[in-house]
Amino acid sequence: MRVPGRPRAPLHSHFVSQHSSKSSLAALTLGAIGVVYGDIGTSPLYAFKEVFAHGHVPMSAANIQGVLSLIFWTLTVVVSLKYVLLILRADNNGEGGLIAMLALASLAVADRPALRARLLMIGIFGTAIFFGDGVITPAISVLSAVEGLEVAAPGLHPWIVPVTLAVLTVLFAVQRLGTASVGRFFGPVMTLWFGVLAALGLAHIAQNPAILVALNPVYALEFLGAHPGVAFVALGSVVLCVTGAEALYADMGHFGKKPIRLAWFSLAMPALVLNYFGQGAMLLAHPENAKNPFFEMAPTWALYPLIGMATAATVIASQALITAAFSVTKQAIQLGYLPRLRVLHTSVKDTGQIYLPFVNWGLYVCIVLAVVLFKSSSNLAAAYGIAVTIDMLITTTMTFFVIRYGWKYPWWLCVAATGFFFLVDFVYFAANVVKVIDGGWFPVVIGAVMFLLLMTWKQGRRLMTERLREDAIDLKSFLEAVFISPPARVQGTAVFLVAEQGNTPNALLHNLKHNKVLHETNLFVTVRHHEVPWIGLDRRAEIEALGHDCWQVTLHYGFKNEPDVPRALEQIRNRGCLLDPMTTSYFLSRDTVVPTIGHGMAAWREKLFAQMHHNASAAADFLNLPSNSVVELGSKVEI
Repeated sequence: MRVPGRPRAPLHSHFVSQHSSKSSLAALTLGAIGVVYGDIGTSPLYAFKEVFAHGHVPMSAANIQGVLSLIFWTLTVVVSLKYVLLILRADNNGEGGLIAMLALASLAVADRPALRARLLMIGIFGTAIFFGDGVITPAISVLSAVEGLEVAAPGLHPWIVPVTLAVLTVLFAVQRLGTASVGRFFGPVMTLWFGVLAALGLAHIAQNPAILVALNPVYALEFLGAHPGVAFVALGSVVLCVTGAEALYADMGHFGKKPIRLAWFSLAMPALVLNYFGQGAMLLAHPENAKNPFFEMAPTWALYPLIGMATAATVIASQALITAAFSVTKQAIQLGYLPRLRVLHTSVKDTGQIYLPFVNWGLYVCIVLAVVLFKSSSNLAAAYGIAVTIDMLITTTMTFFVIRYGWKYPWWLCVAATGFFFLVDFVYFAANVVKVIDGGWFPVVIGAVMFLLLMTWKQGRRLMTERLREDAIDLKSFLEAVFISPPARVQGTAVFLVAEQGNTPNALLHNLKHNKVLHETNLFVTVRHHEVPWIGLDRRAEIEALGHDCWQVTLHYGFKNEPDVPRALEQIRNRGCLLDPMTTSYFLSRDTVVPTIGHGMAAWREKLFAQMHHNASAAADFLNLPSNSVVELGSKVEI
């Protein structure tokens, strides 16, 4: 796909280029610690304990060392090598994340339509599974933090679920206020949290430094070889140590590669490794503490402050994921996979600060259901791993097509680079498949429902477009016929929004039929969204004169651009088309979808699409049109 114009440089690139001092790098690194590593930074609360929680893995010195070695090398291979060193290189004009990777992969195989269609299906399924991850992460993170109350006072056990629900309710209730006011505290709080992780681990490693032998991969291999069945089960819990690794890639556009890499190698990874090894050292001396080794590491006097800090850290981790859910939803809308939803901007400075009420409260309901249904972090852990490993597999698969067909690397190198990571991801995925019955079904069901909605909307829009195209009248031919005997012209400008460039909009036909007039100036505007994050203002608008003061305009946006039609139209003033905002009216067609039997999708899916279309937010809001200048004219479309 040819995208007009030079994509706008991502914000972080401009920031770094203008402020390349050490202080700006430090600020970006601090921000990355707070946002990027919130999820993976809270995994010590539950990852290590889950290996031994259900009794499948016997408690022994050899097994503790083997599991720790697996955790260390999982962090090294999956996070350090795969995400930090390889996948961060696959930036889409400075942006990352599964949708950005999907766009890169689909563009790389644009000359292979069948392959491109399959990759789009896989990528959209990964996006759907992300929403399942978005439900599990806040639930398991906050639950695991609040469960520290049981360590401090066993009598508080009945309060764990109510307190968790209270924390989550407050978290989702304040989303409408935006994160700008509290976001500045994320970095310092998570930096302190990683410092606490390291300190707790060091205290116990100092008492039993022999635990550091587990850094040797031989211990992991011996554990896998000596107890293959037990080790396979253990892998399903070990993978929890890399939950949140996708955030490394997804947040690249906000901070840049260097700050993310610096934050990982200088603070996040060392602190995580020290804490995990500290938990192992403590269990060697006190195997009875296996129920909740993280909080058992702390001295009695520090338990309640640690619970408070852990809760704050899990709230930050949840906040980062909720914000990501808003962004992913908005990108899916602009790529045509979801209907328009109400989007509220919570910051006048940062267009990325958005709030989607429907997504916010939809997530909240699902998270409350997860907490009430599973009741503990151990039960939720079974549900967590499968969502994480599916997205890891999909990211690795997409990476192969990007480096092979996009970067043109040799076949053998691409297979070697991604094949190894694919094998690792697949082993972890297989270890989690066995937990589907125990809870893994929950995020899979959420992902399946989201996938159904995404594909129903995409296919429904395609059917709707095809039907409109069948009945469409060529715009240029129509205007030639109209101006043979022109109707009365009235003052002002009419902007007709048309989905298909070159077609006559229904709104124009209705206006001529009922009002029998034509404005002095007429713009026929098509808004196109492209598979790149940003398209610069210098190439936003294309304009073509149709004669008789009629113009055909195409506006181009990336999937992270904010559509603003009035602002974009200001750019064509110097191209012979004068616009006065005070005398400009925007005409839209409000289509009503009528499902029919025997065509298109299954009847129930057509009804679902019709309902989604009916409930979609107004196009005027999505395109930022002035509400007092919009005229909507309805029509029916059978699919």
